[in-house]
Amino acid sequence: MKKIKVGAVSYLNTKPLLYGIKRSEILDKIELIEEYPSAIASMLLEDKIDVGLVPVAIIPKLKEAHIITDVCISAVGEVASVCLFSEVPIEQVEKVLLDYQSRTSVALFKVLLKEYWKKEVVFEDAKPNYQQDIKGTTASVVIGDRALAQRAISPYIYDLATAWQQHTGLPFVFAAWVANKQLPPDFISAFNDANLLGLQHINEVIAEQGNYPTYDLETYYTQNISYELTEEKRKGLALFLEKLR
Repeated sequence: MKKIKVGAVSYLNTKPLLYGIKRSEILDKIELIEEYPSAIASMLLEDKIDVGLVPVAIIPKLKEAHIITDVCISAVGEVASVCLFSEVPIEQVEKVLLDYQSRTSVALFKVLLKEYWKKEVVFEDAKPNYQQDIKGTTASVVIGDRALAQRAISPYIYDLATAWQQHTGLPFVFAAWVANKQLPPDFISAFNDANLLGLQHINEVIAEQGNYPTYDLETYYTQNISYELTEEKRKGLALFLEKLR
């Protein structure tokens, strides 16, 4: 049988999910590709993969979109790894560099800037190693592992999931497993179980990362990232997609 092409993000927050997938029988039925979020999104849009753990902002752009698991990358409070970093308070920020690795985080920031902070700034697409340009009145949206490292550097940190929660009263879904076509029900069931398997082995996932001095991974996996796709999170996701339209 032809293998199902699966695209996954190669960030710390997906390690528990990949842990389960790589240790289950589903691995024999898929071709697993690991990349950064916007690259996986492009692959799904171009039909180069069948399912991807993608930034949710691309869902409206797909001709067909099916969320296939009860697992997602979300936060019910502080997410820690998706933030605006600055040397000055947000009121003084004039320019914001936008992380090229995630469309959802950038879209979320723009919604919050307009509706929550009610502020206008100049946007600039970030270049590689752009964190060094966070100075003066230039701030930046930084995501993923690099954001966890940036927490030790920038004096002002605005957590986007916290801001969304305060603005809407709902949790925020950053990424979900989305298919661009109908997939066999038995595959979907087995794939969902593989994801859940990883979440049952958080301690082993942490041990696999070795010494990680940047941030406490137990806190990250058990308090910051929330993996269950609940009804409340689906409401938050629907509201966000509505705002994008």
